[in-house]
Amino acid sequence: MVDSPGRITLWGIEVFMAAADERSISAAAKRLGASPSAVSQQLTNLEGAVGATLLQRNARPIRLTPAGEILKRRAQVILNEAAQARAELAMSDMSMLTRFRLGMIEDFEADVTPQLLTHVAGELKTSQFLLETGASHYLYDLLESRTLDMIVAAELNAGDDWAEVHPLMREGFVVAAPKARIKPDGDVLRQLKRLPLIQYTQRHYMGRLLSAHLARQKLSLPHRFELDSYHAILALVGQGTGWTILPPLALMRARRFAAQIDVMPLPFEPLTRTISLTARKDILQDLPAQLASTLRPILRDTILAPAQEAYPFLADQLDLL
Repeated sequence: MVDSPGRITLWGIEVFMAAADERSISAAAKRLGASPSAVSQQLTNLEGAVGATLLQRNARPIRLTPAGEILKRRAQVILNEAAQARAELAMSDMSMLTRFRLGMIEDFEADVTPQLLTHVAGELKTSQFLLETGASHYLYDLLESRTLDMIVAAELNAGDDWAEVHPLMREGFVVAAPKARIKPDGDVLRQLKRLPLIQYTQRHYMGRLLSAHLARQKLSLPHRFELDSYHAILALVGQGTGWTILPPLALMRARRFAAQIDVMPLPFEPLTRTISLTARKDILQDLPAQLASTLRPILRDTILAPAQEAYPFLADQLDLL
């Protein structure tokens, strides 16, 4: 569709905000699912409509001009109002919600996500669904940039005033060690220190959370491996290469290694994380709360009950919220 000259369009505003956030035409195009040439044309049209240069596109990364800074402040209000209008229309008649963009942490990929999508598809019968699976910090960034409508992930920035947060479950981190290598009636920490720690990557939020907790305990644990795969970590543990610290969700996702490992509480100060459903505040009205209510029994039956049956000590470290 060709925009009429001199008119400010909502699409033009969305393209401008994406370019302003990403500081790159190609990155903005990828985020929007458009071509770089289409993004450049929209920016040219918008600059013609407002009569000012908004971005220094020859800079690397591209920079906002003073006029661009002014428009960015106003543009955010415009997009907020447009999103609110779409949501109110959609929630007044669910058939008008034509697209639903959901982010889910990888921990839920095999068991929880299919059940949730089946339920949502039954409620939003005419909607098209986009599912993004990834690490919590990645999904949170996509939600903040409006690329997703809602995410289910580890809670990161509960204080953000734009976010509507529905806590779902709390889980305490545990130790996974090679089968029969650690005597639980002895000094567990001393025994673990004789083995290398197989560490979850610090490129992800969970890895940084773990590292910060160990630092607070004044623990310096040698490690040779830093990985981002639960399966790879637990495979190495099962082979006797070392031990690790992971949440129960990781154990449920990689259950095929259960016979090769022993799971036990942390031999120092406990550490927990909260899994929450997060959306932009006041946009989807009652839908986030409804989906949170739908998710809790799915989590209870699919995650909590099997984990507590396999590892009874988790009874007070794994619960619904």
